[in-house]
Formats: sequence, C-alpha cells, structure tokens
Amino acid sequence: MALVICTGVDPILLNTRRLILEQAGHTAINVTDENALVAACSQHPFVVAVIGQAVTAKMKRRIAAIIREHCPAVKILELYDNRTGHVLDDADDSLLTPAEVPKDLADRVDDLARQAGQGKPNGVKV
Repeated sequence: MALVICTGVDPILLNTRRLILEQAGHTAINVTDENALVAACSQHPFVVAVIGQAVTAKMKRRIAAIIREHCPAVKILELYDNRTGHVLDDADDSLLTPAEVPKDLADRVDDLARQAGQGKPNGVKV
C-alpha cells in the first residue's frame, strides 16, 4: 500500500482522513505547517499527497509547490468544496468534498498509488 502525506489545517479532519486511509491499508502521516511538510518529504518516500479542502487557495498553491520541490514523484490529490472550488491545475486528481471527509478518499488514493506503481492490483478493494 501507499505512504500518504495528508496536509491541512483542521486536526480533526486530518485525523479522520488518516484513519480512513489506514483502514484501506495505507500509511498516512499528517502535517499542518510548511516546516513539518519539508521535514516529512525529506524523511519519507511518499507516493500520494492529499491537500485538504479547508486550506486557502494561496496556501494550497504553496503546499503544492513545496511538495513538487521536495517530493517530485508524489501524486497530488486536491480536496476542494463548493465554496473554494478547484484551485490546483497541476494536481494529479481532485475530489469535491462535503464539509466532512469524503467517502471515496481511499479509492482516489488507491488510484493514484496504482498510477505511481505502488498500489493494489486493479479490481482489488478493501
């Protein structure tokens, strides 16, 4: 399964995302600031990065730039809501979410991990 970095500003949403991903067989690490993001990228070979929906557009762009610089092979999944809209044109995938954590988050991470050569074989579901 994939090693996933989850970025965001809401610790409750981050922990819920981590639990969903771990239940699907992934390992997830949460970060909430730039220093922790850079440190995590230098210490771990992440496959997927999830950028949370509660992050401002400006900060999403900053997070994506840091990820692209320090973890260039990572697939980026942008979560967004109707209020903020889709921001990252260079994200590998995006997912419209309600205020709570999306139900198909683990499926999207599985798809991106497969694209990176790190996921379950096609058709295998947890």
